[in-house]
Amino acid sequence: MERIEKIFNHYSESDAAIIKSAYTIAVNSLAGKTRSNNHPFIEHPLNVATIVAEELSLGADSVATVFLHEASRLDVSVLEGAKDNFSKDILEMVASLNKISEIKPKDTRLEADRYRKLIASYSIDPKVFLIKLADRLEIMRNLHILSKNDQARKNAETILLYVPLAHQTGIYNIKSELENLWLKNAEPLQYRAITNQLKAGEKDREAMMKEFVEPLAEKLKKKGIEYTFKSRTKSAYSIWKKMQSQGVPFGHVYDVFAIRFIIAAPLEKEKDLCWEVFSLVTEEYEQDTSRLRDWLTVPKSNGYQSLHTTVKNSNGKYIEIQIRTKRMDYEAEIGSAAHWSYKGVKKEESMNKWLDRVRGLINKNESSSYQQVPSVMNQDVFVFTPGGELRQLKAGSTVLDFAFDIHTNVGLKCTGAKISGKMVSIKEKLSTGDVVEILTGKNQKPAAGWLDFVVSSKARSKIRQKLKENENKMAQEGKDLLERRLKNWKLDFGDDDLAALVKKYKFKTANEFFSAIGSAQIDLTEIKTYLQDKDIKEQVVVDNHVASKARRVD
Repeated sequence: MERIEKIFNHYSESDAAIIKSAYTIAVNSLAGKTRSNNHPFIEHPLNVATIVAEELSLGADSVATVFLHEASRLDVSVLEGAKDNFSKDILEMVASLNKISEIKPKDTRLEADRYRKLIASYSIDPKVFLIKLADRLEIMRNLHILSKNDQARKNAETILLYVPLAHQTGIYNIKSELENLWLKNAEPLQYRAITNQLKAGEKDREAMMKEFVEPLAEKLKKKGIEYTFKSRTKSAYSIWKKMQSQGVPFGHVYDVFAIRFIIAAPLEKEKDLCWEVFSLVTEEYEQDTSRLRDWLTVPKSNGYQSLHTTVKNSNGKYIEIQIRTKRMDYEAEIGSAAHWSYKGVKKEESMNKWLDRVRGLINKNESSSYQQVPSVMNQDVFVFTPGGELRQLKAGSTVLDFAFDIHTNVGLKCTGAKISGKMVSIKEKLSTGDVVEILTGKNQKPAAGWLDFVVSSKARSKIRQKLKENENKMAQEGKDLLERRLKNWKLDFGDDDLAALVKKYKFKTANEFFSAIGSAQIDLTEIKTYLQDKDIKEQVVVDNHVASKARRVD
């Protein structure tokens, strides 16, 4: 009880009562269940709830959600008798987390972007994702208790799915820890070597910071420049990435330690003051000119502005220097230039809107009811094949759209589908999370009516293409059939006759007319009658003309 009591201390008495109620349900539901280390399974939600309460500072509703999710994810009936004790917000978040827990990536490496969007689509309330992130962090901190296969799977999911989302949402502390935990498990020897070198140099870096700043502080004071210092040590994962990309050892990663000058400056003097500070730094310390990065004059494409360079101190140690104004620093860390576009993650407006809600929740400690947080991921649905392959389709997509997404021939022969074992028609609209088994028939052919309900451009294009192919084939058959009959009837058929019949039957083209003959939509005896009547009328006209001419001669 000591651990849950510690969580209670973060909340009011009434909020603690909600958490206690959820905790009690979890304890009863998980009784007898153990983790891979043979500890009671309740240890996992307790750890997650602690992260949610202490590291993410979320409300009591989020902590209660953690316990109810773990209690019900394998048996939702656990909540049947408790629904009156919890708000709709909590129950909806529990349902969303239960859906996310069902995601079983078939090939995480190939479909990472789709799975990230699926996670986001289930996280209608941004707190859902934050709780899931806490859950993943707890798993990674205890990854050693899992089997080797499970360790490898969780590790891959973490670096491909959760780290990019944590980065985009600005939760950099958790993002960095997840990266380091990934490295620890994926490359244990390199992780140990890097962390040992970082620990060995910790006191040296502290001394280096103090020694570096002292001469510059006096000069900046004389110039009347207002500033603050920030320092940071690169994470083990970031160092490892740079070592890999540049093919260099630890000692040649020059930005392991960085010092940032943040200057107070009016907008019109920003660049001048940044360059003035740059001059003071490079007068005092030897600069590596090859490391100068001028993002003041030409900002990065995301708007990022700063001066970066690397200098060597009196002891020959390299230090990365970053110089920017308060406004630039704010933009870099919080505003439009923040590093939210993680490498390899595609930008999409709907994803960005959802991420903005998460950032707002973190930065402003914002709370909102479930109804006030509409889903902004409704532009797409995410459905699975029976084999577990994830497919991303446009909202409103039908079974037939899904069939064409799998393969054109599957779409052309589609007769319906089974969704969760239930038979549905080709018109059935799909929902996120559906497991869809497509049914086909060898005699199935596309119809023009299919175009009335499919929404994907691929399906529409392939249906039109096949309809045109079928029409051309049928038209040729119809043309051949008509030619044979005309030969038997010993009737002539010219271009004028064709144009007259196309008009008579209200077709737009001769191809449609011949296709209608081939598909038996037109009775050939009607055409025979038409041609015979035409010949009779023409003969009458000729006879009348001859008779009239004869009368004039007489």
